[in-house]
Amino acid sequence: MEELVNELPPIILWVSPVMVGLVILEYWLRYRKFGRKDDVKDMFAASLVGIGNLVSSAITKGALFGLILLIYKITPFKIPHTWWSYILCIIVLDFCRYWAHRVAHEYRFWWATHVTHHSSKQYNWSVSFRLSWVQQIKVIFFLPVAFMGFHPLVFFVCHQLEVLYQFWIHTELIYKLPRPIEYVFTTPSHHRVHHATNAHYLDKNYGSTFIIWDRLFGTFQEEDEQPVYGILKDVNSYNPVRLVFHEFVDIARDLKKTPGKAMTILFGSPNQTLSDSDLQEIEQAKVEHERQV
Repeated sequence: MEELVNELPPIILWVSPVMVGLVILEYWLRYRKFGRKDDVKDMFAASLVGIGNLVSSAITKGALFGLILLIYKITPFKIPHTWWSYILCIIVLDFCRYWAHRVAHEYRFWWATHVTHHSSKQYNWSVSFRLSWVQQIKVIFFLPVAFMGFHPLVFFVCHQLEVLYQFWIHTELIYKLPRPIEYVFTTPSHHRVHHATNAHYLDKNYGSTFIIWDRLFGTFQEEDEQPVYGILKDVNSYNPVRLVFHEFVDIARDLKKTPGKAMTILFGSPNQTLSDSDLQEIEQAKVEHERQV
């Protein structure tokens, strides 16, 4: 297994310098185009979260690959390791990523593994670095792909490509692309909607690479007004540890307060814990944002 692990091309690490360069370029372009500077502290916090994610991914790499290799050995199905297996794997994996992403928004425990990515009030390429340090547990949603008989190398290469695709769609510099692309693929316009807290934007556009899943399952929303980015209850912190674990801390607090509602707290809607004062703060923040825009 060690030899196979070493064969895995670290695609994300290879392109990391390019992504950092693009983040800097975008900062300069946004200043020239919009006349405003992004929050540098927010960008630095996102970078620290991203570095932490790379470390946690490196630590769990062997265990995750071992699990996928074990499944590959016991599954009765085998898909040939050829060029078209990569295309097929990306399509199937993206389908599973849609449902994993949707579950992460609809159930609080899984939201805790994903909220880090949505915690920024701005929207730029640095936001793509905000990946939780515990999101590796989401591999359980991708096990059906492994049971189909894809070679482990195909699985992990496609997985990296899917994650890498997410980088370029986190920007306001690209408005809309030609309609055929907008219809099939997830674009910056689609993903801006996903990161917004506008009422009719909430819980929409879960697609990773393909937006077609949202069109099929009724979660698609066109971008038709200026998005207000962030989460309904702001973290108000640049501390990467708090950004990653604040929702887990809130869950633990709620479990201690009302242990009899453990299942509701863990697997109910993430929005069910918002108090009236939280909702008032959310509305006030939206009013202030609209004034600034």
